[in-house]
Amino acid sequence: MENDIKILWADDEIDRLKPQIMFLKKKNYDVTTVTNGYDAIDEFKQLQFDIVFLDESMPGMTGLETLVEIKKINSKVPVVMITKNEAENLMEEALGIEITDYLIKPVNPNQILLTLRRIFDGKRLVREKTTQDYQQEFRKIFMEINSGLDHEEWADIYKKIIDWELKLDASNTTAMSDILAMQKGEANTEFSKFVVKNYMKWMKDDEVGPLLSHQLMFNKVLPYIQESEPTIFLLLDNLRYDQWKTIEPIISELFTVEEESSYYSMLPTSTQYSRNAIFSGLYPLDIQKYYPDWWKNDTDEGGKNLFEAKLVGELLRRSVRRPLKFDYVKVTNGHHAKNLRDNILNYLNNDITFVVYNFIDMLSHARTEMEVLKELAGDEAAYRSLTKSWFIHSPLWEALQKAAEREIQLIITTDHGTIRVKQPSKVIGDRDTTTNLRYKVGRNLQYDRRDVLEIRKPEHANLPKPNVSSSYIFAKEDKYFLYPNNYNYYNSYYRNTFQHGGISLEEMIIPIIRLYSK
Repeated sequence: MENDIKILWADDEIDRLKPQIMFLKKKNYDVTTVTNGYDAIDEFKQLQFDIVFLDESMPGMTGLETLVEIKKINSKVPVVMITKNEAENLMEEALGIEITDYLIKPVNPNQILLTLRRIFDGKRLVREKTTQDYQQEFRKIFMEINSGLDHEEWADIYKKIIDWELKLDASNTTAMSDILAMQKGEANTEFSKFVVKNYMKWMKDDEVGPLLSHQLMFNKVLPYIQESEPTIFLLLDNLRYDQWKTIEPIISELFTVEEESSYYSMLPTSTQYSRNAIFSGLYPLDIQKYYPDWWKNDTDEGGKNLFEAKLVGELLRRSVRRPLKFDYVKVTNGHHAKNLRDNILNYLNNDITFVVYNFIDMLSHARTEMEVLKELAGDEAAYRSLTKSWFIHSPLWEALQKAAEREIQLIITTDHGTIRVKQPSKVIGDRDTTTNLRYKVGRNLQYDRRDVLEIRKPEHANLPKPNVSSSYIFAKEDKYFLYPNNYNYYNSYYRNTFQHGGISLEEMIIPIIRLYSK
């Protein structure tokens, strides 16, 4: 037996459609018929219908005019337009008002049944197929997670997990989404073990590990700068791989993806360390050594990323044979964002323009970041949805639309991602210990060693040492550090918020995409 779906069918020749209507009623569809647009609107106002069939050429009020009024009452209801001819201008106008489908007269019962099944069963069929496919893939992913992956394979498995996350989101498959979340948690447990085992080896030899923050410019940016077309290097802070995949379809309307790859954020996965490393082409320890006036430790007063423009200028001077004309643009508020939009075409006179866009601040208005994000982005799916909505309406997208009218190269990346934290881990430190929830720098730190990667000699990890006895700890998986004081309050306050600085797939495996305007 079919679903009990209520249909409103408007056609001035409704008597000729008795065979089709009887066929639908036998299939347990509830069909209400009217002979004109006025009656259709009256019925639609009084009763709830799941779908509307509209004859395009009714006298008095046409099908298109009726469609407009119905959409004013309920914009979500599916409407199928029935027409005697497939006139291009008619179809364009109907599609512009968002019809769901259209049929050409004469329509037979099977055509109508197929249309109904496509509209109402399509989502269910997609959901069932997606669930079945993921069930088949689950075991394979599980085996891969526990098979001793290298850094490239970990990047691949993370992208595979995100692809499934997006598919399950789209099909609204809640049960499978919960299972996938558990599997991602298992992946992060094994990935943390992998990083703990190998990170110090990467610090000793750049050749044995993944591409890291300080190598990004040399490998993914500078080799692609061309004299013939300008480059925009866009760094969106906190942009995770899943967020990139969410806005990719929008950007792909105007830009062609030439290469999509990834690199690893160095530790700590935080702006002060990873982003300074990107723009300098140096480890933080070397920035402090060669440019001491441009480096500030966590406990120092003042901004920690005030010298990125100077660092990237020095990087270009050291590394590029010909002088490059460049600008460095930092967007941290709405005023900056509008300036970027208004001046984007002027920046295309440069060889390369570096744009740092603090889009988390744009989303959450800086000071209320924690409260707003926790309320609006309670989980990863909501976070992705918020990212997409923000991007579509942002001055950044307006700026990129303007830039796309010229032949340009666009490189999009980030400095680190974020993870939704769920498990508290107690830490005890002195008053100079840093406040970050995912890493700590301090003296005589006390902590649960099972929860962290500890680096007692920061110089071995190419990190500055604020004091002689300073050490670093990095939270693994979805842990977050809390002090014993007011423990329950802060545990509740920070649980399920998005944080960065530690070790996870989401924070460390970073998208880098090179595109060209179409």
